[in-house]
Amino acid sequence: MKELWTEKYRPNTVDNYVFTDPDQRQTVESWIKDGIIPHLLLSGSPGTGKTTLAKLLINELGIEEYDIMYANGSKEARKINWVDSLINFCQTMPFGKFKVVLIDEADYMNPNSVQPALRNLMEDYSQNVRFILTCNYPNKILPPIHSRCQGFHIDKSDTTEFTARAATVLVTEGIEFDLDVLDTYVKATYPDLRKCLNLLQKNSTSGTLINPGDSDMAVKDWKLDSVALFKSGKIREARTLICSQAATEDMDGMFRWMYDNLDLWSKTQEGQDEAILAIRKGLVNHAMVADAEINLSATLVELTQIA
Repeated sequence: MKELWTEKYRPNTVDNYVFTDPDQRQTVESWIKDGIIPHLLLSGSPGTGKTTLAKLLINELGIEEYDIMYANGSKEARKINWVDSLINFCQTMPFGKFKVVLIDEADYMNPNSVQPALRNLMEDYSQNVRFILTCNYPNKILPPIHSRCQGFHIDKSDTTEFTARAATVLVTEGIEFDLDVLDTYVKATYPDLRKCLNLLQKNSTSGTLINPGDSDMAVKDWKLDSVALFKSGKIREARTLICSQAATEDMDGMFRWMYDNLDLWSKTQEGQDEAILAIRKGLVNHAMVADAEINLSATLVELTQIA
């Protein structure tokens, strides 16, 4: 099997990790120099490097394999009976300096059982155990856990840096690509680099990056197709596709996607300002309307009129 690009190009040292904030780099370097970390709550959008940073810290601190416990807050760590295995792990002495519990998607942990239990464990075993929690929605984490952790929000990189990182992977893998085709993938996935790399890998098995929809080998993704339609001037078809494919849980993210791709609606600053106002109005209405699809469609109509 081919190695997944998301793992192959996952940074494992500070030098390889792309920090969007130089102060954060300095903080991470100081932890590594001191050989210790506090309890951490890493937050940010999907694919921005939260888990990568957590694993990088574990690697740079030289934590023994037997001193690491991984869990997922949307799976095993969501259930209260998982806490028993966590207690057993915390109670034994570490082989190295200290143990690390890494919980991905911690915002999905049950707030009525698992999270209250976790806050006590973070205090009781603070001498020998450090907790690293990653989440997309820090507001879903109980305040007592926030108070026990050092918050570390990872901002998304700008689109230029995002595109450069994706292009570097393609060049390194010897994949031929057109910049406009790559731009379509970027617009459909930004700021989720993980998703972007997965789609790029699946659509370049022939050695050339395929334009979405050009071949049966291409992985279908409605955002990819809608971006391609917008860029080719088929605005009504793109709007119809989005409204027919966007699930209820996708609606919130659609407004963010519209905002992240302002250049789809206008190439001028004045036009993009107008687009921001239309997106804001649609987002405000989203919380009040009975039919979210109609509101989304109306917002896209306003944006396409600007375009």
